Amino acid sequence: MDVMELIERLGKKLPKFPDGRIDYSKSGIAPVITVFVKYKEKILLIKRSGRVGTYKGKWHTVAGYLDEVKPIKEKVLEELREEIGIEKGIKSIRIAESFEVKDRVIGKVWIIHPVLVELNEKPEIKLDWEHTEFKWIKKEELENFDTIPGIHKTLKMLL
Repeated sequence: MDVMELIERLGKKLPKFPDGRIDYSKSGIAPVITVFVKYKEKILLIKRSGRVGTYKGKWHTVAGYLDEVKPIKEKVLEELREEIGIEKGIKSIRIAESFEVKDRVIGKVWIIHPVLVELNEKPEIKLDWEHTEFKWIKKEELENFDTIPGIHKTLKMLL
């Protein structure tokens, strides 16, 4: 099924926030983007704050629910701007094939849409409330971090 069709179908069944976005908080399935930001040979990891709904304190990348019908690239640019303050210096955006990660602990199936954003220049990172710190790492170092489920597979699909 096409991601836009899925979002439309879920949007008809699930509650909405006042601004019209789909509320996946009680849903057993949620389509998301997972955006790896790469500059030269390093990728950006960001640590989730205690104020987010899931995976508090875990390392992740820029991510977001696909909670409204809009092109994925538009959502990627929105999340980059909101979560880490990046608005320019993007060399390329590549979207890989989506896949599912079943997290039995929290009872949710994540439909992950992997995205790789390569930058022309190293940005000044400005974290929002969702994150507490960031690190630029080599891809081999990812295994040294306490990460969210599915992140290793996502990275492997992109690099």
